[in-house]
Amino acid sequence: MLDGRAIGMGRIIGDGGTAFQIVDIALEPEHHGKGLGKAIMSALAERLRTHAPEGAYVSLIADGDTRHLYAKYGFDPAMPASIGMAMTVRKSP
Repeated sequence: MLDGRAIGMGRIIGDGGTAFQIVDIALEPEHHGKGLGKAIMSALAERLRTHAPEGAYVSLIADGDTRHLYAKYGFDPAMPASIGMAMTVRKSP
């Protein structure tokens, strides 16, 4: 929060069991490079350590150089066993 408004956020979703995904880490561009992304990631990692069961599987998609940030929190590339995939929904005319 800055002056009462959110400038960044992070979100974890889970299946209610042992699978979780970090699906969002967002920060207003003018606040990049100030350590706030690391603070958000640290809070998410702490949340997982305190609430997820031992052995839980946590995944995420790392865009560009963000893989370096996530590696600092114990994330390793999942390839070749797994790959990230995406689809853009297109409506028929």
